[in-house]
Amino acid sequence: MKDVSEESIASNRRPSPLGGRKPTKDDLAAVSTDDPNAIDDVLPSDGSGVKMLIVGINPGLWTAAVNAPFARPGNRFWPSLHQAGLTDHQVDASRGLDPADEQQLLRRGIGLTNLTGRATVRADELSREELRAGADRLIDRLSAIRPHAVAIAGITSFRIGYQQPKARFGRQDTSLIARWPSEVALHVVPQPSGLNAHYQIADLARIWREVWESIDD
Repeated sequence: MKDVSEESIASNRRPSPLGGRKPTKDDLAAVSTDDPNAIDDVLPSDGSGVKMLIVGINPGLWTAAVNAPFARPGNRFWPSLHQAGLTDHQVDASRGLDPADEQQLLRRGIGLTNLTGRATVRADELSREELRAGADRLIDRLSAIRPHAVAIAGITSFRIGYQQPKARFGRQDTSLIARWPSEVALHVVPQPSGLNAHYQIADLARIWREVWESIDD
């Protein structure tokens, strides 16, 4: 699938509050709060044109500190997305997401959000209630975002949030999820965190490519 027009796509995402520097220990401590909106989405401001909506579970502290998705050095998200051919270079979001990189994603039809915006060191710090509330909130948002497909990165949190204890990686049967719109395909993919030793960059790249190629224009 080709990118849309090279014209700039409006977005509400703010730049890194750290002004392009890497976060210190104090910066990381400052974002470890109960704020449910610790990071901005990467989405067109009018919600249009999203082909693939990538959904993380929640931001880590580094990601929240620089207001950029999957920003912690060592995370395999950006290398795997590039190896899959979904970006024309490997994005470095460790100091914040460059506006040109954001525009490339939006023009290609790739959006990013999270089940919940509260920043934690690890996703398993989230409660079952938070995950279920985030899962419901994502369904509510789909009518405005209108993606062709959603890819949720994290099987354990998906199972809890959508009460699907037997779910496996791959495309899901959305008829099992109350209120999920039938026209929106749903995939569950591995977390790209460096802590996930079971999936390397090449494995993740193959999975991203499979999800992307399953989307009809």
